Amino acid sequence: MQGFRTLVGMRVRPTLRWTPTGDLPPATTDLEPVVDALRAGGVLVLSGAGISTESGIPDYRGEGGSLSRHTPMTFQEFVGGAAARRRYWARSHLGWRTFGRALPNAGHRAVAAFGRDGLVSGVITQNVDGLHQAAGSEGVVELHGSLDRVVCLSCGRMSPRSELAERLEAANPGFSPVAAGINPDGDADLTDDQVVGFRVVACAVCGGVLKPDVVFFGETVPPQRVELCRRMVRESDSLLVLGSSLTVMSGLRFVRLAAESGKPVLIINRDPTRGDRHARARVGLPLGAALTTVAGRLGVTVEAEAAA
Repeated sequence: MQGFRTLVGMRVRPTLRWTPTGDLPPATTDLEPVVDALRAGGVLVLSGAGISTESGIPDYRGEGGSLSRHTPMTFQEFVGGAAARRRYWARSHLGWRTFGRALPNAGHRAVAAFGRDGLVSGVITQNVDGLHQAAGSEGVVELHGSLDRVVCLSCGRMSPRSELAERLEAANPGFSPVAAGINPDGDADLTDDQVVGFRVVACAVCGGVLKPDVVFFGETVPPQRVELCRRMVRESDSLLVLGSSLTVMSGLRFVRLAAESGKPVLIINRDPTRGDRHARARVGLPLGAALTTVAGRLGVTVEAEAAA
Protein backbone atom coordinates (compact mmCIF):
# COMPACT_ATOMS: atom_id res chain seq x y z
CA MET A 1 0.00 0.00 0.00
CA GLN A 2 2.97 2.28 -0.47
CA GLY A 3 2.54 5.49 -2.43
CA PHE A 4 -1.05 6.32 -1.51
CA ARG A 5 -1.22 9.89 -0.29
CA THR A 6 -4.07 9.48 2.23
CA LEU A 7 -2.72 6.67 4.40
CA VAL A 8 -1.29 8.98 7.07
CA GLY A 9 -3.51 9.17 10.12
CA MET A 10 -6.08 6.64 8.97
CA ARG A 11 -8.22 4.99 11.64
CA VAL A 12 -7.87 1.21 11.72
CA ARG A 13 -11.21 0.02 13.12
CA PRO A 14 -14.32 1.87 11.88
CA THR A 15 -17.38 2.19 14.11
CA LEU A 16 -20.41 0.95 12.21
CA ARG A 17 -23.03 0.20 14.87
CA TRP A 18 -24.16 1.47 18.25
CA THR A 19 -26.72 -0.15 20.55
CA PRO A 20 -28.93 2.24 22.60
CA THR A 21 -29.06 1.68 26.34
CA GLY A 22 -32.15 1.83 28.48
CA ASP A 23 -31.10 4.91 30.44
CA LEU A 24 -31.42 7.41 27.59
CA PRO A 25 -33.95 10.22 28.05
CA PRO A 26 -37.23 9.71 26.17
CA ALA A 27 -38.03 11.53 22.95
CA THR A 28 -40.50 14.39 22.77
CA THR A 29 -42.76 15.80 20.07
CA ASP A 30 -42.46 19.35 21.41
CA LEU A 31 -40.80 21.59 18.81
CA GLU A 32 -40.80 24.75 20.93
CA PRO A 33 -37.17 24.34 22.15
CA VAL A 34 -36.10 24.21 18.49
CA VAL A 35 -38.26 27.22 17.65
CA ASP A 36 -36.81 29.17 20.59
CA ALA A 37 -33.22 28.33 19.67
CA LEU A 38 -33.67 29.38 16.04
CA ARG A 39 -35.52 32.55 17.05
CA ALA A 40 -32.50 33.50 19.16
CA GLY A 41 -30.17 32.84 16.20
CA GLY A 42 -26.63 31.56 16.15
CA VAL A 43 -27.72 27.94 15.62
CA LEU A 44 -25.14 25.57 14.14
CA VAL A 45 -26.72 22.69 12.22
CA LEU A 46 -25.12 19.24 12.20
CA SER A 47 -26.89 16.95 9.73
CA GLY A 48 -26.71 13.23 9.00
CA ALA A 49 -28.15 10.72 6.57
CA GLY A 50 -31.63 10.98 8.07
CA ILE A 51 -32.20 14.39 6.52
CA SER A 52 -31.81 12.91 3.05
CA THR A 53 -34.15 9.94 3.35
CA GLU A 54 -37.07 12.01 2.04
CA SER A 55 -34.97 12.62 -1.09
CA GLY A 56 -34.90 8.87 -1.74
CA ILE A 57 -31.47 8.24 -0.20
CA PRO A 58 -31.73 5.69 2.65
CA ASP A 59 -29.94 6.19 5.93
CA TYR A 60 -27.53 3.75 7.55
CA ARG A 61 -29.13 2.88 10.86
CA GLY A 62 -32.82 3.77 10.94
CA GLU A 63 -35.65 1.37 10.27
CA GLY A 64 -34.68 -0.43 7.08
CA GLY A 65 -31.29 1.29 7.13
CA SER A 66 -28.67 0.08 4.69
CA LEU A 67 -26.36 -1.39 7.36
CA SER A 68 -28.89 -4.20 7.77
CA ARG A 69 -27.91 -5.47 4.31
CA HIS A 70 -24.75 -3.60 3.32
CA THR A 71 -21.30 -3.06 4.85
CA PRO A 72 -19.68 0.12 3.50
CA MET A 73 -16.32 -0.08 1.78
CA THR A 74 -13.42 0.71 4.10
CA PHE A 75 -10.27 2.54 3.05
CA GLN A 76 -8.18 -0.50 3.87
CA GLU A 77 -10.24 -2.67 1.51
CA PHE A 78 -10.19 -0.06 -1.23
CA VAL A 79 -6.41 0.35 -1.35
CA GLY A 80 -5.83 -3.33 -0.62
CA GLY A 81 -6.59 -4.75 -4.04
CA ALA A 82 -7.90 -4.23 -7.56
CA ALA A 83 -10.85 -6.58 -7.01
CA ALA A 84 -12.20 -4.43 -4.18
CA ARG A 85 -11.82 -1.28 -6.27
CA ARG A 86 -13.62 -2.93 -9.21
CA ARG A 87 -16.47 -3.92 -6.90
CA TYR A 88 -16.63 -0.40 -5.41
CA TRP A 89 -16.56 1.50 -8.70
CA ALA A 90 -19.08 -0.81 -10.40
CA ARG A 91 -21.52 -0.32 -7.55
CA SER A 92 -20.81 3.38 -7.16
CA HIS A 93 -21.04 4.05 -10.90
CA LEU A 94 -24.49 2.49 -11.05
CA GLY A 95 -25.55 4.20 -7.83
CA TRP A 96 -24.41 7.59 -9.11
CA ARG A 97 -27.03 7.50 -11.85
CA THR A 98 -29.72 7.63 -9.16
CA PHE A 99 -27.80 9.40 -6.41
CA GLY A 100 -26.74 12.24 -8.69
CA ARG A 101 -30.35 12.97 -9.62
CA ALA A 102 -31.64 13.27 -6.03
CA LEU A 103 -33.30 16.59 -5.19
CA PRO A 104 -33.35 18.52 -1.90
CA ASN A 105 -36.38 17.83 0.27
CA ALA A 106 -38.35 20.00 2.69
CA GLY A 107 -35.74 19.51 5.42
CA HIS A 108 -32.87 20.76 3.25
CA ARG A 109 -34.97 23.67 2.01
CA ALA A 110 -35.95 24.66 5.56
CA VAL A 111 -32.31 24.70 6.69
CA ALA A 112 -31.46 26.90 3.70
CA ALA A 113 -34.34 29.23 4.58
CA PHE A 114 -33.15 29.53 8.18
CA GLY A 115 -29.72 30.45 6.82
CA ARG A 116 -31.13 33.12 4.51
CA ASP A 117 -32.98 34.66 7.45
CA GLY A 118 -29.81 34.77 9.54
CA LEU A 119 -30.97 32.23 12.12
CA VAL A 120 -28.32 29.61 11.34
CA SER A 121 -24.63 30.33 11.85
CA GLY A 122 -23.45 27.44 9.71
CA VAL A 123 -24.04 23.88 8.53
CA ILE A 124 -21.83 20.86 9.10
CA THR A 125 -23.04 17.81 7.22
CA GLN A 126 -21.94 14.21 7.54
CA ASN A 127 -23.59 13.53 4.18
CA VAL A 128 -21.79 13.25 0.84
CA ASP A 129 -24.81 14.04 -1.36
CA GLY A 130 -24.48 17.83 -1.81
CA LEU A 131 -28.21 18.36 -1.15
CA HIS A 132 -27.76 21.17 1.39
CA GLN A 133 -25.91 23.20 -1.24
CA ALA A 134 -28.46 22.29 -3.90
CA ALA A 135 -31.16 23.67 -1.59
CA GLY A 136 -29.29 26.98 -1.30
CA SER A 137 -27.35 26.66 1.96
CA GLU A 138 -24.04 28.51 1.83
CA GLY A 139 -20.74 27.77 3.54
CA VAL A 140 -21.59 24.13 4.17
CA VAL A 141 -18.74 22.11 5.66
CA GLU A 142 -18.79 18.59 4.20
CA LEU A 143 -17.32 16.65 7.11
CA HIS A 144 -16.95 13.44 5.11
CA GLY A 145 -16.34 15.00 1.69
CA SER A 146 -18.53 14.77 -1.41
CA LEU A 147 -19.26 12.15 -4.03
CA ASP A 148 -19.24 14.73 -6.82
CA ARG A 149 -15.44 14.97 -6.67
CA VAL A 150 -12.75 12.37 -7.40
CA VAL A 151 -9.14 12.41 -6.19
CA CYS A 152 -6.07 10.53 -7.45
CA LEU A 153 -4.29 8.77 -4.60
CA SER A 154 -0.93 9.14 -6.39
CA CYS A 155 -0.73 12.69 -7.75
CA GLY A 156 -3.57 14.29 -5.75
CA ARG A 157 -5.36 15.67 -8.82
CA MET A 158 -9.00 16.53 -8.11
CA SER A 159 -11.58 16.12 -10.88
CA PRO A 160 -15.38 16.27 -11.18
CA ARG A 161 -17.38 13.08 -10.80
CA SER A 162 -19.17 13.85 -14.05
CA GLU A 163 -15.84 13.47 -15.89
CA LEU A 164 -15.24 10.06 -14.34
CA ALA A 165 -18.82 8.98 -15.06
CA GLU A 166 -18.31 9.68 -18.76
CA ARG A 167 -15.06 7.70 -18.81
CA LEU A 168 -16.64 4.76 -16.99
CA GLU A 169 -19.61 4.79 -19.37
CA ALA A 170 -17.21 4.63 -22.32
CA ALA A 171 -15.20 1.81 -20.73
CA ASN A 172 -18.31 -0.20 -19.81
CA PRO A 173 -20.90 0.17 -22.58
CA GLY A 174 -24.20 -1.47 -21.74
CA PHE A 175 -23.46 -1.81 -18.02
CA SER A 176 -26.92 -1.65 -16.44
CA PRO A 177 -27.48 -4.42 -13.87
CA VAL A 178 -30.54 -4.25 -11.63
CA ALA A 179 -29.56 -3.17 -8.10
CA ALA A 180 -31.29 -4.32 -4.92
CA GLY A 181 -31.01 -0.79 -3.49
CA ILE A 182 -28.99 2.42 -3.18
CA ASN A 183 -27.06 3.32 -0.03
CA PRO A 184 -26.15 6.64 1.67
CA ASP A 185 -22.59 6.38 0.34
CA GLY A 186 -23.87 6.19 -3.25
CA ASP A 187 -23.21 2.46 -3.52
CA ALA A 188 -25.70 0.26 -5.34
CA ASP A 189 -26.33 -3.21 -3.95
CA LEU A 190 -24.90 -5.58 -6.56
CA THR A 191 -23.71 -9.17 -6.34
CA ASP A 192 -20.16 -10.22 -7.16
CA ASP A 193 -21.46 -11.85 -10.35
CA GLN A 194 -22.93 -8.53 -11.48
CA VAL A 195 -19.62 -6.68 -11.25
CA VAL A 196 -17.45 -9.28 -12.98
CA GLY A 197 -15.87 -7.73 -16.05
CA PHE A 198 -16.43 -4.11 -14.97
CA ARG A 199 -13.48 -2.00 -16.13
CA VAL A 200 -12.02 0.57 -13.73
CA VAL A 201 -10.25 3.60 -15.24
CA ALA A 202 -7.08 5.21 -13.86
CA CYS A 203 -6.09 8.83 -13.33
CA ALA A 204 -5.97 10.58 -16.70
CA VAL A 205 -2.77 12.41 -15.69
CA CYS A 206 -0.54 9.87 -13.93
CA GLY A 207 -2.34 6.52 -14.21
CA GLY A 208 -2.84 6.35 -10.44
CA VAL A 209 -5.75 4.95 -8.43
CA LEU A 210 -8.88 7.12 -8.33
CA LYS A 211 -11.00 7.43 -5.19
CA PRO A 212 -14.11 9.50 -4.48
CA ASP A 213 -13.26 12.56 -2.40
CA VAL A 214 -15.02 11.13 0.63
CA VAL A 215 -13.83 9.87 3.99
CA PHE A 216 -14.30 6.12 3.88
CA PHE A 217 -15.01 4.11 6.99
CA GLY A 218 -11.57 3.46 8.46
CA GLU A 219 -10.19 6.89 7.54
CA THR A 220 -9.99 9.98 9.70
CA VAL A 221 -11.45 13.35 8.83
CA PRO A 222 -8.64 15.78 7.85
CA PRO A 223 -7.46 17.61 11.01
CA GLN A 224 -7.90 21.07 9.51
CA ARG A 225 -11.54 20.25 8.72
CA VAL A 226 -12.11 19.03 12.27
CA GLU A 227 -10.62 22.21 13.67
CA LEU A 228 -12.83 24.36 11.42
CA CYS A 229 -15.88 22.53 12.76
CA ARG A 230 -14.68 22.93 16.35
CA ARG A 231 -14.39 26.66 15.76
CA MET A 232 -17.91 26.75 14.34
CA VAL A 233 -19.19 25.03 17.48
CA ARG A 234 -17.32 27.44 19.74
CA GLU A 235 -18.68 30.47 17.84
CA SER A 236 -22.29 29.22 17.81
CA ASP A 237 -24.96 29.77 20.45
CA SER A 238 -26.54 26.32 20.15
CA LEU A 239 -26.25 23.09 18.17
CA LEU A 240 -29.13 21.51 16.24
CA VAL A 241 -28.57 17.90 15.13
CA LEU A 242 -30.75 16.75 12.24
CA GLY A 243 -31.09 13.12 11.21
CA SER A 244 -27.94 11.63 12.71
CA SER A 245 -27.57 8.68 15.07
CA LEU A 246 -24.20 10.20 16.07
CA THR A 247 -22.76 6.68 16.07
CA VAL A 248 -19.41 7.72 14.62
CA MET A 249 -17.11 9.94 16.64
CA SER A 250 -16.64 12.37 13.74
CA GLY A 251 -20.06 13.89 14.54
CA LEU A 252 -20.45 13.00 18.22
CA ARG A 253 -17.34 14.95 19.17
CA PHE A 254 -19.08 18.23 18.25
CA VAL A 255 -22.12 17.39 20.37
CA ARG A 256 -19.85 16.71 23.30
CA LEU A 257 -17.93 19.93 22.70
CA ALA A 258 -21.14 21.98 22.59
CA ALA A 259 -22.46 20.38 25.77
CA GLU A 260 -19.15 20.84 27.60
CA SER A 261 -19.21 24.51 26.56
CA GLY A 262 -22.67 24.97 28.06
CA LYS A 263 -24.36 25.41 24.67
CA PRO A 264 -27.84 23.90 24.23
CA VAL A 265 -27.90 20.77 22.07
CA LEU A 266 -31.18 19.87 20.36
CA ILE A 267 -31.71 16.77 18.25
CA ILE A 268 -34.42 15.93 15.73
CA ASN A 269 -34.15 12.22 14.94
CA ARG A 270 -36.82 9.56 15.05
CA ASP A 271 -34.56 6.97 16.72
CA PRO A 272 -32.36 7.28 19.84
CA THR A 273 -28.89 8.70 19.24
CA ARG A 274 -25.53 8.35 20.88
CA GLY A 275 -25.75 12.03 21.79
CA ASP A 276 -29.14 11.99 23.54
CA ARG A 277 -27.72 12.23 27.05
CA HIS A 278 -25.94 15.46 26.08
CA ALA A 279 -29.09 17.08 24.60
CA ARG A 280 -31.73 19.32 26.09
CA ALA A 281 -34.25 17.31 24.07
CA ARG A 282 -34.58 14.84 21.22
CA VAL A 283 -37.61 15.42 19.03
CA GLY A 284 -38.79 12.13 17.55
CA LEU A 285 -40.57 13.44 14.46
CA PRO A 286 -39.99 13.16 10.69
CA LEU A 287 -37.55 15.87 9.71
CA GLY A 288 -39.29 17.42 6.72
CA ALA A 289 -42.56 17.94 8.52
CA ALA A 290 -40.86 19.03 11.76
CA LEU A 291 -38.67 21.68 10.13
CA THR A 292 -41.52 22.94 7.97
CA THR A 293 -43.61 23.36 11.13
CA VAL A 294 -40.75 25.19 12.85
CA ALA A 295 -40.39 27.50 9.84
CA GLY A 296 -44.10 28.27 9.93
CA ARG A 297 -43.98 29.22 13.61
CA LEU A 298 -41.04 31.52 12.92
CA GLY A 299 -42.61 33.11 9.85
CA VAL A 300 -39.76 31.80 7.67
CA THR A 301 -40.61 31.17 4.02
CA VAL A 302 -39.44 27.79 2.74
CA GLU A 303 -39.06 27.58 -1.01
CA ALA A 304 -41.34 25.19 -2.87
CA GLU A 305 -40.01 21.89 -4.16
CA ALA A 306 -38.15 22.24 -7.44
CA ALA A 307 -39.51 20.40 -10.46
CA ALA A 308 -37.77 17.11 -11.24
